[in-house]
Amino acid sequence: MNALDGELRDGRHVMSVRVYYEDTDFSGIVYHATYLRFMERGRTNHLRLVGAGHRVLFEQASAEAPGFAFVVRSMQIEFLKSARMDDVLEVVTAPEEVKGASITLKQQILRADELLVEARVRVAFVCGGRARPIPKALRTAMRPDQERIRG
Repeated sequence: MNALDGELRDGRHVMSVRVYYEDTDFSGIVYHATYLRFMERGRTNHLRLVGAGHRVLFEQASAEAPGFAFVVRSMQIEFLKSARMDDVLEVVTAPEEVKGASITLKQQILRADELLVEARVRVAFVCGGRARPIPKALRTAMRPDQERIRG
């Protein structure tokens, strides 16, 4: 595992990010859209660590569903507290529900034990502009209880 990808802990993906100047607004506070980028990285690395790296997934799914994509279907987000330049944050991603064509993830951004941002993200698997069933291997790997089942 590459430390840049974070790690799986207790059924959740945990990834550290440092806030840089480019992540902030003119006052040194993290710009709201930056949190969305941090969460996107968390979701991407979560998939990678459960065995679904984008390149490998793309090659496997292309044979099954040419032209597939994962798209954010909906997102509910609460901005609770601000982060500042040089803060080290943890992006925590955990699957809540896996259905035939969508996955709902809970994501949190924390500074130490302080919750800054919380979101629920529903991601759909689409092909040709229409929802399609998620490949079985990925659906199984993303189940909320998967880590506990592994041991």
